[in-house]
Amino acid sequence: MSPGVLVVGELHDGRVVPSTLEAVGVARTLAPGPGEVVVLLAGSRSRAAAAELGAHGVGRVLVSEDARLDTAPAAAIAVVATAAARALDAGTVLVGGTTFGRDLAGRLAARWSATAATGATDVVRDGTALRVRRPVFGGRATETLRLDGPRCVVAIRPHAFAAPAGSPSSPTLEAAPAVEIPAPLLAARRTGVEPTSAGAGPGLTDAAVVVSGGRGVRAPENFRLVEELAAALGGAVGASRAVTDAGWRPATLQVGQTGKTVSPQLYIAVGISGAIQHLMGMISSRVIVAVNNDATAPIFKVADYGIVGDLFQILPALTAEVRRARGT
Repeated sequence: MSPGVLVVGELHDGRVVPSTLEAVGVARTLAPGPGEVVVLLAGSRSRAAAAELGAHGVGRVLVSEDARLDTAPAAAIAVVATAAARALDAGTVLVGGTTFGRDLAGRLAARWSATAATGATDVVRDGTALRVRRPVFGGRATETLRLDGPRCVVAIRPHAFAAPAGSPSSPTLEAAPAVEIPAPLLAARRTGVEPTSAGAGPGLTDAAVVVSGGRGVRAPENFRLVEELAAALGGAVGASRAVTDAGWRPATLQVGQTGKTVSPQLYIAVGISGAIQHLMGMISSRVIVAVNNDATAPIFKVADYGIVGDLFQILPALTAEVRRARGT
């Protein structure tokens, strides 16, 4: 497998999305040197967006300034990405774990005759292959894959990796290889993206920090303690099924098997016992902190840090300390 690594970037409103920066961080650990990491950006605003990558240590960016790609589906982008990977003689292509990225990964692998994996939470070189780990069966198990062969495509799980730091620089911009995109692949186009109403703060599935409350908060009016901590951390609010079933908070905030799956950098479970149905929705979080007055609660078996005590004393103190540290 060639050591060269290509990251296929994703743009939203002309900006590089966070999942692309996370993929860049993984690419830098796989490539033998900074010069072996190349990012591809497609769309009419790709040249302007490329400057943002310089702050994260990217030295070379391929741009395809075809305006048709602004609203093109992943199938069309896969044609451009395949041509770029072949021109670079890359061995690995990384994409972010967004809906677009997962769609692109499969289409690119088929066109490029490559092995593929999605939802990766760990990616390392294993001789001439890549070893990928990812949660499966709703988070009840972790699967390890060995990707052999000369080419592979990997979509990383959102928030499973940190965006890399780097000294600000201006990356070298090059035109992506010219390629003819079949007309049928451009027949479908994205006409708009409308976020669902979720109140203040980041969306639950996109947030780097999630604070979830469970039955242990005892009453709907007490849920403000969870919301205040989430606001102080700049995170999103989640809830257990017990909370949403009781009508304390809307079902759109439910985390778990029958709710949403999240994988933030930090997940704080407040007053949540840790039933398997809830764990399936958050087990891939990078750091898990549990606050519960029951030291035998199952949530502590998966938590990286646990606080046993009265959440009505712990949360106000924790929120106040966060606000003090952040000067808010």
